[in-house]
Order: sequence, then C-alpha cells, then structure tokens
Amino acid sequence: MESTYHVPVLFDASLDGLALQPGGTYVDCTFGGGGHSRGILDQLGPDGRLFGFDCDPDAADNVPDDARFQLIPENFRFASNFLRLHGVQKVNGILADLGVSSHQFDAAERGFSTRGEGELDMRMDPRLGEGADALLRRMEAGELTHLFRQYGELNHPHKAARAILTALRDQPEGALSTSWLQHTLTPLAPPNKRNQYLAQAFQALRIAVNDELGALEDLLKTSLQLLAPGGRLVVISYHSLEDRMVKRFMRAGNLAGEVEKDFHGRALVPFDKVTGKAIVADAEEMVRNPRSRSARLRVAARNTLAA
Repeated sequence: MESTYHVPVLFDASLDGLALQPGGTYVDCTFGGGGHSRGILDQLGPDGRLFGFDCDPDAADNVPDDARFQLIPENFRFASNFLRLHGVQKVNGILADLGVSSHQFDAAERGFSTRGEGELDMRMDPRLGEGADALLRRMEAGELTHLFRQYGELNHPHKAARAILTALRDQPEGALSTSWLQHTLTPLAPPNKRNQYLAQAFQALRIAVNDELGALEDLLKTSLQLLAPGGRLVVISYHSLEDRMVKRFMRAGNLAGEVEKDFHGRALVPFDKVTGKAIVADAEEMVRNPRSRSARLRVAARNTLAA
C-alpha cells in the first residue's frame, strides 16, 4: 500500500539517524503510508515498540499487522498526552516527516494541490472546523497579507490578498475550488515562475488551515520531556520556515535559537548535534521521488541534561 500512498523520503538516512535499538520505544509522528514505520519495525526486536501518529483517517488503511505497532489517530502535537495513556513516559527516538503526503497531494478532492480540481479544503484532519475556503471568506486584507507573507513568502503578498477579496465579491456562497484560486492568482505570478508562485500560495493556506508551525512547535517542546538520554530527534522538513525552527531548536533547545549559559558561562544545551549541515537527497532519489528535492533532514540526540 505504501508504494502507491506515499514514497518515504530520505528513508535510509532517517532510520540511521534514529540509531535504532532492538528493544527501544519509538514514535513515527507522521505515519502516512507507513513506509518509515515498516523500516523501523524491521529493525526492532520482539520487545520493541512503535507508536504512529496521523490525524488523516486515510492512514488507517496502511496499518501493519504487527503487535509491536500502535496507530494513534491524532495530531502529533498531542504525542505526550496520548503516549502517557499507553503507559509511555520516555522514548528512544522521534521521527517526523513533515508536510503533505504524496497521497494527500494526489487526492484532488482534498484540495492540497494545483494538479487537480477539487474543493479548496486542505484539512489534514477532517475534524477541524474550518477548511481553506472558509478561512478565505472570513479573513480581512491585513490578515491575508500576513498569511501570504509569513507562510508563503510571496513577493507583494498584499496583491494576492486584494485579488482574492475582489474575486470573492462576485463569488456566490458555496465551496471554493482549487481552480478558482489558481484563476484568481495566476495573473500575479511571474511569467516564468507560475507554478512556484501558486505552490507557495497553496502552501501558505495549508499551513494556516492545519496550524502546521504551531504543531511543530508543540512537538519540539514535547521532545525535551519525551526523549530519554541519548534518544534521537529526527526531522525532515520541506520549506525554510520549518527548517529554521528545527535548526534553532536543536542548537539551543528553544525556538529562538539562543543558547543559555550557566553561572560559569557553560552552554546549557539539551541536544547534541548528530548532523552538522542538513542531509539532503542525492540525485538518484530526486529523480525517483521528486518530493525529496526540497527535503532537509536534521538529527540531534538528547544529552545527559535530560531529566
């Protein structure tokens, strides 16, 4: 199922980063098609445990028949609470492959991609109350401008906001579509960068709808409590907003990236770097799996400052 649902990115490097112990307890924060999870299970012994998180109900179709695995159908931002319900206080590794799965991009009716026609929804968890269409209808110009600047890093984001609000005046009630958004924003796109511009706009809406950066922030903070000493934090990100957060947190243990020092001037950092620069896909993987082109993998180990 995994081969058609989602091809795992940086598969070998991410599993190597976890430094798997046969009897350890691990968390796959973004189960999806189960590719990374199956790789982890292959290296675990009979006493190992793996918990997968995914709030997309489609992921339940990919659960392996393995007593060592437990799927928790919730957002990974709540990992600590749900792991406690399963009697887990500490884990030996956390893997997060952020962003949207290949399956979600390919399911046109979900509204994630410019490649198909569907309602402008973009909810990873259909239990969320507001999709992208409702978000656009309620936001004012300043809010939309901030959204496109902050999450999409668009040039002249106010123009995108103005174009959407103008188009909405003539749009009857009812669900907006992906083609409607493309038609609205295409005139603003640089002629030779149309696809990139639209992808950035779609990304901005998706991040806002799913509060992706807020969820990542919660996960990073939670990792400080969840990881046992020596436990590995492995994160694959796909855009600079995520990667900056991960890089700063692994460097300093906080989102500002500012290293705190004790009375004697010694750095108080809760992680030891395992990777220096981010690991990226090689040319062969980029050809085989285009999604890997923007992937950045970082690894850190919880040091002995861990409680």
